[in-house]
Amino acid sequence: MKLISWNIQWSRGVDGIVDPQRIIDDASKLGDFDVLCLQEVAANYPSLAGSKGENQFAMFAELLPGFTPVPAAAVDVAAPDGSRRCFGNMLLSRYPVLRVLRHQLPWPLDAGVISMPRILIEATLDTPLGAIRVMNTHLEYYSASQRQQQVEAIRTLHAQACLRATGSRVRDTSGSPYHAFADSTRTIVTGDFNFRPEDPLHARLQQDFDNGIPRLRDTWQYLHGNEPHPHNVGIYDREQWPEAFTCDFIFASEDLLPRVRNFKVDGATRSSDHQPQLLELA
Repeated sequence: MKLISWNIQWSRGVDGIVDPQRIIDDASKLGDFDVLCLQEVAANYPSLAGSKGENQFAMFAELLPGFTPVPAAAVDVAAPDGSRRCFGNMLLSRYPVLRVLRHQLPWPLDAGVISMPRILIEATLDTPLGAIRVMNTHLEYYSASQRQQQVEAIRTLHAQACLRATGSRVRDTSGSPYHAFADSTRTIVTGDFNFRPEDPLHARLQQDFDNGIPRLRDTWQYLHGNEPHPHNVGIYDREQWPEAFTCDFIFASEDLLPRVRNFKVDGATRSSDHQPQLLELA
């Protein structure tokens, strides 16, 4: 199983050109992915630099026939003409998508900064390795207090899903909306977290749980120990970022770690201000 995660900056490259096709081409060069997790997908936002207001959620679905598209708009607002403007995340899976949950993350008031709503996609995939939950998100950039609460929400969502998977409960199998699909403790949490490896929130997300819930682990650190993370933001875009750094991660639950084989970052592409990352499991 190959998963790629990428903050695509609404498909805008360092050259200022918005090109969703180029995103798919570069992701495919990194690896023959089975799951693609994207952050900063836009629809009907002509105010974004380089954009003509194209519906990128629809475009990515068309560009990957045979994949199940799972869009999730964190921002969903009315345009002046009454149409919808959307901005958020997207997951596309070659594997069957058993269930999708879209979690709106906490957005408490922080009056001193601008901020936007944030969302997390939770998709349970029927993979050759068994059922795996993939959580794709993008945490708040400007507000540290919102980001902290969003990390706690991720921990809570992971714990709740694991308890549903392992606990004894009444189950419905009638095919109604109450139908109980198979839950799994095995989890991947990926996206743009807007914290760096040395930030306490990076450690907090990986702290132990009670009740035997498998903790989340940074897969780069699992494979490479104390070797510094490769930079995945600001390598080429000096207008936005004075220096390169790391804020995009792929975490996996401890019970999935024995399946982790490889982690790669494409340090060459300039199709976004972020670099795509690939996690391989077998």
